[in-house]
Amino acid sequence: MKPFNAAFVLLTLLAWAGFAPAQARELTKAGSFSSPDRAGIPQARSENSAALDAQREKTALQVFVKLAQKLIVSAAEAMPADKYSFAPTEGEFTGVRTFGLQVKHLAATNHILAAAALGEDPPTDAGDEQGPEAVRTKSEILDYLNSSFAHLGKAVDAIGDQNIPVKASPISPLSASKATRLALTVEAMIHALDHYGQMVEYLRMNGVVPPASRP
Repeated sequence: MKPFNAAFVLLTLLAWAGFAPAQARELTKAGSFSSPDRAGIPQARSENSAALDAQREKTALQVFVKLAQKLIVSAAEAMPADKYSFAPTEGEFTGVRTFGLQVKHLAATNHILAAAALGEDPPTDAGDEQGPEAVRTKSEILDYLNSSFAHLGKAVDAIGDQNIPVKASPISPLSASKATRLALTVEAMIHALDHYGQMVEYLRMNGVVPPASRP
């Protein structure tokens, strides 16, 4: 998996953690996250400070999963079938994946991280994040892509379920002691949207305007 864009990761996690603008303004005005009382002990959190609410996090994250699926699947559908083998060959693009392989890699990673979030073993056909060798045509790749988002949706639905274990994934920077279902699904979303940006470049190189950019 390629390195994440740090700024995007930070903004994403802040948004999903419910870091409201009003709270940010209060922190800026105060100049610190807490004010020590006379005994030098930080004040307790205010009563209206919300603890992690699994149902709210699950509902919010499903919105982002559906949005990402719409963006990515529509982009994959927009590329003509005969261009799935396209890959830039000059300069810094030398040796990059074809469009079809980009989509398969994205989907395979969704499956691998969703499996870890559900306590499952990595799908045997996901390979080394490359996806099944037998999946080759545009229609087959689209089916595989949609199934990966369905798998990710199941992982999101399981957030807060104490009866479903969580496994560490070898493709994640999170160790077994740090991996959580929420974190693994967020990681999958960050990775998917990173590759969506690459898909957009490939589309435009072939004279195709990404559906999300059309009037």
